[in-house]
Amino acid sequence: MTSPAVRMFRRLEGLFCVYKPAGVHWKLVRDTIETNLLKGVNDTPAPPLPHEVRFLSSPNHEPEAAGGLTLRAAAVPVLSKHPLVTGPEFQHIKVGVGHRLDVSSSGVLVLAVGSGNRTLNELYRTRTTRDYTLECEFGTATHDFTHTGRVVERSTYGHITQDKMERVIAMLEGANQKALRMYSSVDVSSQEAYELAVKGLLGPDGKSAPILTGLRCIHFQPPNFTLEVQCLNETQKYLRKVVHEMGLELRSTAVCKGVRRTRDGPFILQDALTRHHWTAADVLQAIQQYRSKKRSKKRSRTLTDKAVLQTSEETLKVFQENKANKEATITNVQCS
Repeated sequence: MTSPAVRMFRRLEGLFCVYKPAGVHWKLVRDTIETNLLKGVNDTPAPPLPHEVRFLSSPNHEPEAAGGLTLRAAAVPVLSKHPLVTGPEFQHIKVGVGHRLDVSSSGVLVLAVGSGNRTLNELYRTRTTRDYTLECEFGTATHDFTHTGRVVERSTYGHITQDKMERVIAMLEGANQKALRMYSSVDVSSQEAYELAVKGLLGPDGKSAPILTGLRCIHFQPPNFTLEVQCLNETQKYLRKVVHEMGLELRSTAVCKGVRRTRDGPFILQDALTRHHWTAADVLQAIQQYRSKKRSKKRSRTLTDKAVLQTSEETLKVFQENKANKEATITNVQCS
């Protein structure tokens, strides 16, 4: 029979996401959550102690037997199994980390507990894209592309318009779409490539150079502007470098003031647990919500597939009936 702590841990196995604040290392986030999960699992009520039969001496008021000491059988708890002797049932819980965020970045960070680590590996083998919001500023270039880095150049930006910005974005999107097709393992002119592109699954197999699958400017008020990026196999440093190169293309300079991940695969910003909710109870609730969402999505996909199959069968049946009617008409005309 499993203990309450083991049952609690099995319910915790799965995927969830948290909001990593800027200025905090992802290892500190992981270690904090591991500590909280350990505390939550080990705080579950301990199972009752097992008992064993021992022969104890009779109380003093009972008369002694002729042969000497009188013994009686009694069931006593096994103190060697007490939590104060054995220590906590769980000494360590492994929490896996998905696509990492550097110290300066913030946003969605996917984590896995127990068997969820296998699911996490499978998730990242399915060409998972991620969304970012980049807060940028014209007029400055630094040695590491961040706003806190050493300034290496200052420039004017009054000549930059939104139309010029859109042209640079269109050029970058074209170059990245070409790279996406080049790194793809399927023939881009095939039906398979078309179907994958429709589902948003066309992309490189395994590791490749970073690829931007989407880029748009959602706020433009020089010197400040905001970009929304969708990408594959990226790092936050690469995204800051893209902002720097956009500034050069616009005959100016630009620096990234903030990188925030808003989506990582199926996990969005609204799913992320903030720092005050990194407890075992909140993590358990987040994991259960992800499981239910995954089940409902699978159910809806099955219903859609059945509907498509039914429509195809009906279309084929109508086609066959039309063909039979046409052949009957031709036969009647020939007979007459």
